[in-house]
Amino acid sequence: MGWRARAPAVMGWRARALAVLVVAAAALWCLAAAAAGAAGDADAGGLERAFPIVEPDYGHTKLRLAKEGLEAIQRIKTPVAAVSVIGPYRSGKSFLLNQLLSLSCDKGFGVGHMRDTKTKGIWVLDTPIEVDIDGSIVSVLYLDTEGFESVGKSNVYDDRIFALATVLSSVLIYNLPETIREADISRLSFAVEIAEEFYGRVKGQDVAFEPAKLLWLIQRDFLQGKSVQQMVDEALQRVPNNNGDKYINEINQIRDSLAVMGDNSTAFSLPQPHLQRTQLCDLDDKELDPLYLKRRDQLKQIVSSLIKPKVVQGRTLNGTEFVSFLGQIVEVLNKGEIPSTGSLVEVFNKAIVERCLKLYNERMGRAGLPVSVDKLQQFHDLAKDEARSLFDKQHFGKHHAAQSTSKLDEEIIKVFRNFGQANEYQSSKLCEARFSECEDKMEHLQVLKLPSMAKFDAGFLLCNQRFEMDCIGPAKESYQRRMSKMLARSRSLFIKEYNNKLFNWLVIFSLIMVVIGRFVIKFFLLEIAAWVMFAFLETYTRLFWSSESLYYNPVWHVVVSTWETIVYNPILDLDRWAIPILAVLSFLAIYWRCLGGRKGIARSLLPLYNGSYRSSNRPRTD
Repeated sequence: MGWRARAPAVMGWRARALAVLVVAAAALWCLAAAAAGAAGDADAGGLERAFPIVEPDYGHTKLRLAKEGLEAIQRIKTPVAAVSVIGPYRSGKSFLLNQLLSLSCDKGFGVGHMRDTKTKGIWVLDTPIEVDIDGSIVSVLYLDTEGFESVGKSNVYDDRIFALATVLSSVLIYNLPETIREADISRLSFAVEIAEEFYGRVKGQDVAFEPAKLLWLIQRDFLQGKSVQQMVDEALQRVPNNNGDKYINEINQIRDSLAVMGDNSTAFSLPQPHLQRTQLCDLDDKELDPLYLKRRDQLKQIVSSLIKPKVVQGRTLNGTEFVSFLGQIVEVLNKGEIPSTGSLVEVFNKAIVERCLKLYNERMGRAGLPVSVDKLQQFHDLAKDEARSLFDKQHFGKHHAAQSTSKLDEEIIKVFRNFGQANEYQSSKLCEARFSECEDKMEHLQVLKLPSMAKFDAGFLLCNQRFEMDCIGPAKESYQRRMSKMLARSRSLFIKEYNNKLFNWLVIFSLIMVVIGRFVIKFFLLEIAAWVMFAFLETYTRLFWSSESLYYNPVWHVVVSTWETIVYNPILDLDRWAIPILAVLSFLAIYWRCLGGRKGIARSLLPLYNGSYRSSNRPRTD
């Protein structure tokens, strides 16, 4: 009984536990399914959601890149085009982009209905729209920009947003509610300057970038009366300025420029899609105004016809290049207090300036350093003219290229200064080498074994000629002065030692001839002549000729001329061959002395020391 009584209780407890487990499992499955569904919706929505690529800084005055958002653009390998919508805040820019892309508000750009602006910076969809343009697939980026004149930011920030959109876009849609205001004309001044600076070069070989096609889009509730084109034409008419107001003059100049840009702009009107503007995101096409739908489709066709790939410096940009270009422009626009066209012109002229400098360097490299200062200046003038001519043909900017021109001139001056320093160094190096050679040559001539004024003069002349021919460049003048002093000093020293050396050599020569005449060939007349010469040199010259007058004495000149003829002449340099010649003569003298008597040679000579008194046959007398 006890067991049977407990059995139902146990079974009831098990049933309740099993039921709890089933309910818990079902709840967990439902939560997992809901989470998966939410994640799937998030992923599905994320494929077509927008993200920022440019954001305002903390002070809402300058721009900064949203690097996380740019990664999607960098993956684009096809050519890129950009369509931007600009205009006042709360003017329906985000909704217009969604309509152009046929996207709902939850899948496209976020649409706000509050007083503050919904879009901060510049936003883009993470999935570009691929279109076929002239047989090529082009990825079109639709850019939503932060509205003008919203609270909490400066006017210079609006200028930067407008300038960036103008530069990046292939099509620039200026979205205006109701009508065109004076402030709208004034804001277009940057676009006008861009067109003036770059549009004239679009058809040339070097293209910086083609300014965006400007589409005036006016959304209004009424379509009667004037057309949008008439409204644009009237807005661009000059305003009378009898008082010479500066601001009106500037606005009139913008009007004139915009009127000239007529072939680069289009006017289009778009009626309001629905009276309840705050509910537009909740309405289907069938609930919108049929006229709006018709005009919207026409607008899509116009925008599609205006889209062209973004071309910068002559080539279309892919995703990576587009992001790099974006970063470059943001950096330029953030540099100054106010974004200027001149800064933008400098960016695109930078590569051209570098090409011109490269050309200048190549032309200057042909000079072949070292060269004279005048010749280097001639090369500089020709190279500079070629570089400036290339710059004039390829540079961008009709009114703001002066700074790039000054930059080119400054860089050319720096390069020319470097060439001048290199020329001075090469010239000094070459002239120093030639000067050292001449100095060594003069020192060598000072220690000739047999001094020769003719040999010294020949070496002096050859050294000077080589120096004048080889030493060129700016260092030549200073080295010429050093050369003149060195040569004059060497010549003076040589002349000073020349007479003493020559006199001593003549004394030695006379003593040698005495020995030869007495003991070698035993030629009595030769010995006598040698003694006379020795006596004359040691007595008469020292008594009656001073060292100064000796050089100017006619007799001494005869001696010097004879000596120079023997020691140095075009045929024989006795200083070089003296020892070999002396050795040969000594050998011949010994040979003649030893063997000449046997062959009867000595008998044919003049009287010698032959001891004839001993060989007499006369009888002795007492």
